[in-house]
Amino acid sequence: MQRDSLKADSIAKKTGQLPGAILPGHRIVAFYGNIRSKGMGILGREPKDQMFRKFAGVLKEWQAADPSIPVQAALHNVTITAQGTAGKDGKWRLMNSKATIDEVLSWAKEHNCILFLDVQPGHSTLQAELPKLEQYLKDPIVHLGIDPEFSLATMPGVRPNQKIGTLDAKDVNFTINFLARIVSENKLPPKVLTVHRFTRKMLTNYKNIKLDPRVQVVMHMDGHGEPTLKKDSYHDYIQVEPVQYTGFKLFYEYDARPAPHHIMTPTEVLTQLTPKPLYIQYQ
Repeated sequence: MQRDSLKADSIAKKTGQLPGAILPGHRIVAFYGNIRSKGMGILGREPKDQMFRKFAGVLKEWQAADPSIPVQAALHNVTITAQGTAGKDGKWRLMNSKATIDEVLSWAKEHNCILFLDVQPGHSTLQAELPKLEQYLKDPIVHLGIDPEFSLATMPGVRPNQKIGTLDAKDVNFTINFLARIVSENKLPPKVLTVHRFTRKMLTNYKNIKLDPRVQVVMHMDGHGEPTLKKDSYHDYIQVEPVQYTGFKLFYEYDARPAPHHIMTPTEVLTQLTPKPLYIQYQ
């Protein structure tokens, strides 16, 4: 793996990225949720065909807002989900069935999307949960998201949604190394890793994150609210504490309430945020 890493570094130094890398040559626009849940996001809230019609319109809006960079469509499915009950092993999380993962993967392939599998570890750890997804991550269109909000292993007795969880740079580094190994062993293009963030404590020691050209890291501003609050959060936790690439989430249900608040348009996002995010997610 070390040899592969050195080889990857030498290629990246010459060209800026490895062959097949999605970023920064594309802007990823994703619909987020779980296809078995109406409550987790737009992915799953509406019937499949209706949702994809809406998605097609959103993709056109983003392409029109910035014609200089092609849009890459994505589905972002919460695949290991924090739960309201502890479960048999007391870890407060549950993984989608193989049938569910296979189905959302088939949706992605049918509609020329890439697929993110998102992990909310509950009281488990990324070290314990990520190996369950390795078989899917061998597919070149499958990428990964990790959600510190629902990472509670360092908070005994705290239920998901009681407090905002946390991950450390060492957890992100474990994830980067895990993905880099899969890329090398299976001769894949680089993986994209999204890390949700909307508070400082959600990610500790960010300066210790060690980048690898086989993994493209997106720090993803995941907070909802009116535009000024969202822009301030992006500035404080994404722009001021840079890692690599940046992302921004838009909420159909929460950003527009109460009136006269609104969901930011693609043009607003691109003209009011620095740097311009290359990963956009709708929930």
